[in-house]
Amino acid sequence: MLLGAGTLGSAVLLGAVWTNALGVGDRFESLEARIARFIAGPVPERSTLPTVVITPAPVTPFPTIAPDPTIIASGEPEISPTPAPTPTPTPVRTAVDVSILTAADAQQMFSSQVLKDWCSPAGVQMVLAILGHADTSERFQRDLAGRIGEWESWADSHNGGWGPAAMALALADYGAIGYEIHAYDTRDQALHGSARAIAETGAPAILLTWRGAHTWVMTGYRAEADPRYFTDAKVSGTYILDPWYPRISSIWGPSDPPGTFQDEAEMVRNYLKWKRPEGLYPDRDGRFIALIPTVVVAPLP
Repeated sequence: MLLGAGTLGSAVLLGAVWTNALGVGDRFESLEARIARFIAGPVPERSTLPTVVITPAPVTPFPTIAPDPTIIASGEPEISPTPAPTPTPTPVRTAVDVSILTAADAQQMFSSQVLKDWCSPAGVQMVLAILGHADTSERFQRDLAGRIGEWESWADSHNGGWGPAAMALALADYGAIGYEIHAYDTRDQALHGSARAIAETGAPAILLTWRGAHTWVMTGYRAEADPRYFTDAKVSGTYILDPWYPRISSIWGPSDPPGTFQDEAEMVRNYLKWKRPEGLYPDRDGRFIALIPTVVVAPLP
């Protein structure tokens, strides 16, 4: 029996989606997302988490505390000296290579985005998995993505769906509290702030890459000095879980396996100032955006 033209076309399309021949599956996913957005209605104009614009700290050497000298006046009764405070050791300025995950951990905690526009739920899922609040299954990612209506807001994403505030709210709902949206004037400041937060909390950061269109989970870094103690410590690269892996982008090229060290050239190429086509975001436009952990989990020694 011959199939009708419509039925045959549907069968061909479904077959193409299943195999993703010629990228038809990706286009179908985009169409599916647009239809879901239309059915959901207007983007809610509700209050959400603020973007914190970070003013760079002045570059200062690490302070040391010198004990006060004991002064005994000549001819006066002897005064019992006050115990001097213990001097704070001065950190040694040396290169550091830090990751909160081993290579095996990076593989275990990785979750590829199920759909091509699900980098945010996949990134949130990986952070939750690292912190012990989720698994890395496709089922969990689908459940998480299905809850976006609880967190989305126009101020966070004019298109609706996932913005950095929705990501932070989702993290908090699953137990990873304290993530803040920070906006930095320069890439060096953003990487320094993210590295310092990772070292102080033991939790991963999230970088909004590709001008704010994509999500990278940052689990470590290399720097020429410890960013906790040196405000001018330059971060030369980061350890990244990229939910786009193992896909290839026509714009950004192939993605890298989980835990890959992204050197300075790759950070310059991928981590760019926020610039979204759907409208203005006054606190984010022209700045480098990161979701920063503030709650201590397992600080580095």
